[in-house]
Amino acid sequence: MKARVTIMLKDGVLDPQGEAIRHALGGLGHRGVTGVRQGKLIELDLDAADPDTARTEIERMCERLLANTVIEKYSVEIV
Repeated sequence: MKARVTIMLKDGVLDPQGEAIRHALGGLGHRGVTGVRQGKLIELDLDAADPDTARTEIERMCERLLANTVIEKYSVEIV
């Protein structure tokens, strides 16, 4: 079973990498970009009996290692 975890900074947390990307895009002539939020995408291959079991295990992974839940939010997609 394959899963995708998307990790983004929570709203209100400053995103200096996103701001650097926005600034660079402006320098390349893309002036209409007013905001950029940069995040991570992690793909996992799992041996799981069913999607619910996989989701539960992935959420444990996110809480313990993959995401800094103080400043980041995550979403899980089973594909």
